Amino acid sequence: MPPTTESVSTQRIEQRLSKEIAVNQSRIRSTIQLLDDGATIPFIARYRKEITGGLDADQLRLLETRLNALREFEKRRESIIAAIEKQNKMTPALRNALMDADNSTTLEDLYLPYRKKRRTKAQMAHETGLEPLANRLLRHPELQPHTEATQFLRKPFSTEAGDHPGIADTSQALEGAQQILMEHFAEHAPLLQQLREYLHRHAVLTARVARVQQTVDTRFTDYHQYAEAIGKIPSHRVLALLRGARESVLKLKLCLDSDLEHTADNSVLNPCESMIARQFKIDDRKRPADAWLIDTVRASWRNKIFTHLESVLLNQLQQQAETSAIEVFAQNLKALLLAPPAGPHITIGLDPGLRTGVKTAVVDATGKVLTTVTIYPHPPHNQRDKSVETLKKLIEQYHVSLIAIGNGTASRETDQLVKQLIKQYPQLKLKSIMVSEAGASVYSASPLASEELAEMDVSLRGAVSIARRLQDPLSELVKIDPKSIGVGQYQHDVNQKQLAQTLDAVVEDCVNAVGVDVNTASPALLRYVAGLNSRIAGNIIDYRNSTGIFQQRGELLNVPGLGEKTYEQAAGFLRIYSGLNPLDASAVHPESYPLVEKILADLKLDITALAGNHAALTSVRPEHYTNTQFGLPTVKDILQELEKPGRDPRATFATATFKDGVESIRDLRAGMVLEGVVTNVTAFGAFVDIGVHQDGLVHISMLADSYVKDPHTIVKAGQVVKVAVIDIDEKRKRITLSMKAKDRHQSSANSTNSDNY
Repeated sequence: MPPTTESVSTQRIEQRLSKEIAVNQSRIRSTIQLLDDGATIPFIARYRKEITGGLDADQLRLLETRLNALREFEKRRESIIAAIEKQNKMTPALRNALMDADNSTTLEDLYLPYRKKRRTKAQMAHETGLEPLANRLLRHPELQPHTEATQFLRKPFSTEAGDHPGIADTSQALEGAQQILMEHFAEHAPLLQQLREYLHRHAVLTARVARVQQTVDTRFTDYHQYAEAIGKIPSHRVLALLRGARESVLKLKLCLDSDLEHTADNSVLNPCESMIARQFKIDDRKRPADAWLIDTVRASWRNKIFTHLESVLLNQLQQQAETSAIEVFAQNLKALLLAPPAGPHITIGLDPGLRTGVKTAVVDATGKVLTTVTIYPHPPHNQRDKSVETLKKLIEQYHVSLIAIGNGTASRETDQLVKQLIKQYPQLKLKSIMVSEAGASVYSASPLASEELAEMDVSLRGAVSIARRLQDPLSELVKIDPKSIGVGQYQHDVNQKQLAQTLDAVVEDCVNAVGVDVNTASPALLRYVAGLNSRIAGNIIDYRNSTGIFQQRGELLNVPGLGEKTYEQAAGFLRIYSGLNPLDASAVHPESYPLVEKILADLKLDITALAGNHAALTSVRPEHYTNTQFGLPTVKDILQELEKPGRDPRATFATATFKDGVESIRDLRAGMVLEGVVTNVTAFGAFVDIGVHQDGLVHISMLADSYVKDPHTIVKAGQVVKVAVIDIDEKRKRITLSMKAKDRHQSSANSTNSDNY
C-alpha cells in the first residue's frame, strides 16, 4: 500500500527536525508524540530525558516552534498542489519542484504564475491574442518588431472577461507583448531565487529624511544620511529604521551596491537586469528586436521584479529583527526572573515620591502585609526627621532587617534618607537595597492586586510589590505582564502575539525550574506550573483555603479539575514543605517514589538519613536501578536531587553600592569608576543603573577586553558590575560606560589624584 500524503509529510517533518536539532529521528518522533499527547515542555525536559535524549527546555521550545511551522508549511504545500490541480495545469516537473521546495519563499515562487490575481495588463494582452507575438520576438530577435506586430492588429471586441478596445496600431501591440514577457520574467521561480540571493549579498538599505521637521527630533538623527548592506544591519538598527519610516520621519529605499558606487547609466544593464537577460538568452547584438527585448528586461526589473523583491526582503528583514529582539527580551526576562532572592526576611518596601510622599509597606517573611504608611521627607513637605523616626519605630516594632527602595523618582533622595537612618541607628543592623520598580504601578492597578490587597489604597500597593520582589523576584514578577517589566528592546514594534507566547514560555520555564510551594503560592505563580492554568490554580487556592494546607502531593487529586494527567504534569514542580513525605519537598516526581524506596531499602536507611548524605549517595550505582520505565538520566537526577533536596537554582543574593554624592547625571565625571546593576541587555550592549536616574550604556565593544559577539555571554539583567564613565552627554541624556579592565584600572588610578572624585 503506497504511503499517504499525510505520512509522507510527517516523515519529511521528522527528518528535517532531526537534522535541524541534531537528534535521532526516532527520538524526534517520540518527543512529537509526547507533545501531541499534551505533555508540557517543563515536564518533558525534566522527567522524560530517556525519550528525548536529554533535550533541555530551550531545545524543546525550538522543536515545538519548528514543528508547528513545518506543519503549517506542509498544509500550505498541499493546498497549493490542490489549487494547481484544480486548474488542470499540474505537470510532473512542477509537482517535483513543489515537493522539493523546502521553504515558503520557494513554494510561493512556484505558485506565483497560478495564483489568482486581479486582471493585469498582461492578462488583457493574453486575451487579445498577443502571446504568440511575445514568444516569437523572444525566440527570434532577428525579426522586425513592428513588422511582426502588424499581424496582430484588430478591432474592438467583447468576451466573457469584458470589453476589449482592440489593437489599433503596432505600438499598442508591442506594449501588450512586452507586458506578457514582463509577467513571464517576474514569475520565473528559478530566476527569482537567483535574484533574491544576489540581493541578499549586494542590496543596501538607505534612509533619508522624509520631511522637514517642525521640531527637533533627535531620535533618528543617526539615520538622516544612512546606507548599510542588508546582510550586516543588526536587529536593533532595523527596528529603529522601520519605526522612523512608520512615523514618517525617514524614507527607506533598497538599492544595489553598484547603484551607490557608480552613476546610473541607462545604456548598461545592472547586474540583476543582466541575470534576467541571461536567463532568457537576451543579448544586445544589434538585431532588430534586441533593443525592444532589452527595454523589456529593464521594465520587468524596475517595475515588477524589484518592487516585489524589495517588499519581500524588507519583510524578511523585519521578521528577523523582530525574532532577534524577542530573543533578547526573553533572555533578559529569564535573568530577571531568576535573579537571586534576598530570602524570607521581614522587609520594608519604599515607593519613593516627592510631593506625594514615600509610600511605605512592611511585609513579613512570607510577604504578608503587616502595615502601611506614607511619609513625607522630601520637598515640599520636608518632614525628614519625622520620617526617620517613623521608619525607626516600624523597624523596631516589626523586627525589620531589609529595606527595599524603588528606583524611580526621588529614589536617590530616599536612599540618602535610609542611609541617614542606618548611620543614626546602627543598632538596627539594617541593609538597604535599590530595587527596580518597573511594572509596580501596573501591578498596583491590576485586578490581581485588587484581589490580593483589596482594602489597600492603590498608591500603597506599589510599596508592597517592591518589598516582595526583593524577597523573591520570581514570585512577585509573575504577577506583572512581562511586557511591563522593562527589559525589552523595541518591544512595541515586534509581533505582539509571538512576543507574548515567547515571554509566557520563559516565565513557565523559570517557575518550574525553581519549583513552587503549593501551600503559599499565589494564583499568579501557580498558573505557570506545568499542566496548570488559571482555573485550576484558583481551584487549588480555594481548596487550600477551605480544607487547610496540603500535607502530601496526593491530596492535589482532590482539587476539582485536577485529574491524573494534570497531576502527572504538575506534581514534580509543586513542593510541600514539612509535609508527611519529605520527598514532596523535592523535585523527585511521585512516579519515582517506588524507585527511591528501593534505594532506601538496599541502603537500609530512611529518607531523612539519606537526604544530603553525600557518602551514602555516592555509593549508589545508578545503573543498578534502571529499568524499562526509568533510564540512567532519571536515576542520576534522583540521586542528585536527594543530595540537595529542593535546591534553588538561583545564585546567591548580592547588591550594588551606589557612590555617595553621585545622584544625578550632573554629578558624573569622565573617569569615574562606579558600581551598578545591569537593567537591560540588548544586541548592541548593556544598560547599567549607576544611581543617577538615567541608565548608562556599555556598548558591545566596551563590554570586555576581548571581542564580544553576544552581550548575553558577558552580562545579564540584574548582575552587579563595575563600570568606568567614558562620556556624558547631558543634553541628550546619554552616558557612555565601559567594563574594559584597562578603562576601569586607568580611571581608578586617575581618580586617586583627582579632586573630582
